[in-house]
Amino acid sequence: MRKQFFDEAGLKAFAIHLKKVRKEMGFTQEELSYQSGITLSQIARIETARINPTLSTIFQISRTLKVTTFRLFEFKLPQGPKRKI
Repeated sequence: MRKQFFDEAGLKAFAIHLKKVRKEMGFTQEELSYQSGITLSQIARIETARINPTLSTIFQISRTLKVTTFRLFEFKLPQGPKRKI
């Protein structure tokens, strides 16, 4: 059985960076929600690292903000927990 994976540190880093990029592009959460078709609650949950967004959601956010997907991932990924072998 496969184990669900949730990288909390990575998602928090992504959330902080997404919020920064959104503000740099002059969008409120409400505007991003309206223009992207993603619910406001989902935008809020992404920006607070409560959910793990799908790639399709990230692609839609990228298109709406008119930034590259590379820009959305242009942050330092923190070390995750060590895996036991």
